[in-house]
Amino acid sequence: MAENPFYVNLKNRATLILKGADCRDFLQDLITNDINRLSPKSPIYACLLTPQGKFLFDFFLHENGDTILLDCEGGERVQALAKKLNMYRLRKDVALEIEENTPVYAVFNAPDIGTPDPRSPELGNRIFDKPDLPEKPFEEWDKRRITLTIPDGSRDLIPEKSTMDEARMDQINAVDYKKGCYVGQELTARMHYRGLGKKHLQTVKLDAIPGKAELRSKCGDIGIALTKS
Repeated sequence: MAENPFYVNLKNRATLILKGADCRDFLQDLITNDINRLSPKSPIYACLLTPQGKFLFDFFLHENGDTILLDCEGGERVQALAKKLNMYRLRKDVALEIEENTPVYAVFNAPDIGTPDPRSPELGNRIFDKPDLPEKPFEEWDKRRITLTIPDGSRDLIPEKSTMDEARMDQINAVDYKKGCYVGQELTARMHYRGLGKKHLQTVKLDAIPGKAELRSKCGDIGIALTKS
């Protein structure tokens, strides 16, 4: 029996609004994904790394006319992301504006509402406007995400420590190994092609967590943990 459409209100989201003639080139030089894959109906998911290839921020990029919206973690995280992007901006024609507490909704079983979550079709669509559908609690989305072993920003990835390899970010369309240079690209590519990662995020049962595993986010009886491969 088909499941009825519903939505979930996602927690702690904010938006960075980028405008200017150099917007796309500016982001292309920084992020792990290829900005050329971005279109009005196809958002992309990407990360910003340290020069050493360690995770700093993750976000969704949406194209809206001559504007690019970064759907990202809110609070201190969006402030830190804006500060980091401004540091790289230099003399480029790029203007940044923060929109705090942006409503973001995950919509399920309603393919005509919103745009697909680029990480997995099983996470439904994302939309900024509240849909006219029944609402389900955040845990409904969170448990699906954890079951798929999809990290949720700094809940699962440790800034300046986690790598793209340990989070298997290439499997959820966050990393494009063919796009060329970006911040942290050299180490990220080396770990991927040489298989250097010794630990990876995995979905675990909370009553059967492997020894020495580092539990990150959890929901109900499952969680995501960093474990030896």
